[in-house]
Amino acid sequence: MTGRSLRLRRLRRLTPGLGEDAARARRRRGAQPKVVALGGGMGLSASLAALRRITGDLTAVVTVADDGGSSGRLREELGVLPPGDLRKALAALCGDDDWGQTWARVIQHRFASKGEMHGHAVGNLLIVALWEQLGDHVSALDLVGRLLGAQGRVLPMSAVPLELQALVKGHDPDRPNDVDVVRGQATVALTPGEVQSVHVVPHDPPAVPEAVEAVLDADWVVLGPGSWFSSVIPHLLVPQLLDALVETKARRVLSLNLAPQPGETDGFSPQRHLEVLARHAPKLALDVVLADQAAVPDRESLADAAKRFGAAVELAPVAARSGGGSQADGSGGASARHDPELLAAAYDRIFRMHGRIGPWR
Repeated sequence: MTGRSLRLRRLRRLTPGLGEDAARARRRRGAQPKVVALGGGMGLSASLAALRRITGDLTAVVTVADDGGSSGRLREELGVLPPGDLRKALAALCGDDDWGQTWARVIQHRFASKGEMHGHAVGNLLIVALWEQLGDHVSALDLVGRLLGAQGRVLPMSAVPLELQALVKGHDPDRPNDVDVVRGQATVALTPGEVQSVHVVPHDPPAVPEAVEAVLDADWVVLGPGSWFSSVIPHLLVPQLLDALVETKARRVLSLNLAPQPGETDGFSPQRHLEVLARHAPKLALDVVLADQAAVPDRESLADAAKRFGAAVELAPVAARSGGGSQADGSGGASARHDPELLAAAYDRIFRMHGRIGPWR
């Protein structure tokens, strides 16, 4: 038996949340929805912070196309999956007790120096170290989750790092009608011009089997919010994962952003986000489109766009309040950040009202 096999065997013996232990844990938690959330970055973090308040059976499936900052440097130097979005998802799943919040701060901590360590996040280094020790992406992330006391599981969507490429009209201001190829997630996210479509390299990346299994076994799948072209749509570009999203018996919720993203979706209406999604995954059906009621100026057009997916539109106050007030008490001004408690209330209402798949209700 190899050293790697021995380490994995020891890990499975010591780590709850794997194999039969996971099944027993689910049974102990009782009747509750099995939820899978897909995305990346701060959008997925917002969704996870809400969902962990309403279910203990939660899996995050995370994009692996990031090529900027600490993640990009580790990816280039070591050839690993970019760990940054995985780290953010783990931090979002940390509990509200002292242990959870301490570890959330620790893994998000970035070193500040004049040397090579500048800008690296502690969690990125921890994740990559365990990947190298164990030689297994999923087992390493499970172990980090156990250390943090994470209230859910985090999985990469693909087993290989991906390069995001976009066709962008007007990327060069001197050629406003030309379409150029823009490469790299960090560049696409801030590109001038109008993003027409995105694809990934390699073009047929392998999905992580546990991610596919989670989608097929879910009661609810939540896609978004997040950077539309660089965090949400990439999940639809992994063929095995898209097939699972199309074939799953789970109900599917699309959670829209609170505002267009500068560069990537400048000028996009809520309904245009759906039109872009349909172009990339024409066979995908949805059950519910969730949007903040203050962010939808044309409710009829959004409803028409949702009908093409077979979906109903649910409008709810889910934005946090700036200026010290809260959305719930009506004070302060709306921000472009989701309020985890209000978003949790919206998800819970949707899960209760739009179909009961499993024995959890």
